[in-house]
Amino acid sequence: MMDVKKLRGTIVALVTPFDDQKRIDEVRLRRLVDWQISQGTDVLLACGTTGESATLSHEEHHRVMEIVIDQAANRVPVICGAGSNATHEAIDLSRYAEQTGAAAVLSVCPYYNKPNQEGLYQHFRAISEAIRLPLIVYNVPGRTGVNLQPATLMRLAQLPNIIGVKEASGNISQIMEILRIRPQGFMLFSGDDAITLPVLSVGGDGVISVVANETPALLHEMVWSAFNGDWQRSQELHHFLMPLMELNFIESNPIPVKTAMAMMGLLEENFRLPLVGMSAENREKLRRCLVDLKLI
Repeated sequence: MMDVKKLRGTIVALVTPFDDQKRIDEVRLRRLVDWQISQGTDVLLACGTTGESATLSHEEHHRVMEIVIDQAANRVPVICGAGSNATHEAIDLSRYAEQTGAAAVLSVCPYYNKPNQEGLYQHFRAISEAIRLPLIVYNVPGRTGVNLQPATLMRLAQLPNIIGVKEASGNISQIMEILRIRPQGFMLFSGDDAITLPVLSVGGDGVISVVANETPALLHEMVWSAFNGDWQRSQELHHFLMPLMELNFIESNPIPVKTAMAMMGLLEENFRLPLVGMSAENREKLRRCLVDLKLI
């Protein structure tokens, strides 16, 4: 198993660019990989929520994994989103990620079917036993309808290849409890850009980020300034980026971030239904923010 410390820092939840026919835009995706690496991003995440994994077919899911891993060419680690609310599907995706050369997998709590805590434990245990890769659990109750409780997470942390959690509950008390009771070496990543700095201040290991799609270098500097004890600089960057962090969720992710990236010339503004373009009012708010940050 890889040295999981290499996953520490800024992890960009890469968008998946589409062309005018709503197909994966492979050329743009490869360019985004190169740009992220050139800007200092520590780790790439393919096929996360921000990558519109929910509307990718299994074949497309495989293809995005392949492209990102191939283009990264071992310059930085690549984590692959490989979750499902059907355990056998999550195992299949995780095995494919392993075969393709992923450094780790990110696996979301099962959504819609709302398992209890024992069901969550058995789901992740089954995935962990099917692969040798490091596995990061993804807790996002706002999208799944279930909250992975700290006690259940600590049971999972005893399994040898479950090495961390992406915590997107928004519950700071829960996050602090996990950090207090976690075993040595178990990693916690902020799942919300806006609370990354508070999470780092109590021992978090980084962020799996949306805003890194737009401002990778600044977010990297913010996180590593905190790691290196330069809290003043980290706070400055946090406050500077906060308006964009918030606007990225003014409508459902990844609508705002892809709209912003289109304004920046990084991709074409194409979504798959049921996601559609931003309202005119919100689009203007986003445009003004990008101007203020000198991104356009």
